[in-house]
Amino acid sequence: MDAQFWLAKWKRNEIGFHALHAHPTMVAYFSGPCAPQGACVFVPLCGKSLDIHWLLKSNYRVIGVELSRLAVEQLFAELDIHPAISCLPSGVVVFEGPNIRIFVADIFSLTPDMLGSVDIVYDRAALVALPPQMAALYAHHLTYLTKSADQLLVCVEYDQERLSGPPFAVMAQDVERYYAQDYTIASIEHFPVANGIKGREPGYEHIWFLHAQKREFKK
Repeated sequence: MDAQFWLAKWKRNEIGFHALHAHPTMVAYFSGPCAPQGACVFVPLCGKSLDIHWLLKSNYRVIGVELSRLAVEQLFAELDIHPAISCLPSGVVVFEGPNIRIFVADIFSLTPDMLGSVDIVYDRAALVALPPQMAALYAHHLTYLTKSADQLLVCVEYDQERLSGPPFAVMAQDVERYYAQDYTIASIEHFPVANGIKGREPGYEHIWFLHAQKREFKK
């Protein structure tokens, strides 16, 4: 998948991947003691996710990155926030408002210095949006970018030979392969997807918590 694929999806408003409610596991997790209010949450490939609405209303700070400027403009409009818009020396555009900062960029163009410190990553729609050859690179870059911050990770599992992504199937062995070197991996929930993947292929949603093994991470 290249950048133009996703930019075209937003331009044509083909955003069936956009969930119409905050994810219940995210709500349950961030409502508990594991992610205290005021924590900084990084949301990669964030689109205009309603999860961000919930996080802000619940007094979290949000940093996101999204390829489509249109999606970011819609996010701020729906949040009823008039953003301050700036351009970094790298050419990356940044939208900012109270407790929210969104980079309009390819995530691979971000650096740890640009991102700053984050407490936890919430990945609902990033890893599953990438084909396997890109997913491994993404997982490595995300770990580097966030300095191995803990992650709440949402994946889908199904027979990839019967249906093409996105969303792409990310099986337990994939999560292990991408993240075991840097994280202790725990399965939180595993349940069937109502109506199947894309409304036709049986599948499961699998939610993981990745707890960082505190060691120096090198690019």
